[in-house]
Amino acid sequence: MTTIEQLERDVWPEPHADDTFLVRRCTELRRKPLAEFTVEDLRIMLGQEIGVPALLPLAVQDLLREPLAEGDYYPVDLLRNVLRLPDSAWSNLRADRKRLVPVLHGGDR
Repeated sequence: MTTIEQLERDVWPEPHADDTFLVRRCTELRRKPLAEFTVEDLRIMLGQEIGVPALLPLAVQDLLREPLAEGDYYPVDLLRNVLRLPDSAWSNLRADRKRLVPVLHGGDR
């Protein structure tokens, strides 16, 4: 199963014992199969802008199904992190972005 490390062809070293929880978790998530990512996993990684090309399409699919999807941080935390991404993150996902707009405005899915 494909991981961010495989897609990016960039293997991060094992985190040090004194690294933060976030550094350890992001390193772990880079090795997790994309098919197993949860909303919380997406929230974390997109919030750190790690693996965006691979993860943003997954987040959009989750948000199309459930616009108020949330991880473990606070309500609509996934949406917030997706909306904070720079415009450049959407360069290959313009059609997905357009599909997401009416959902966010409470229109038809």
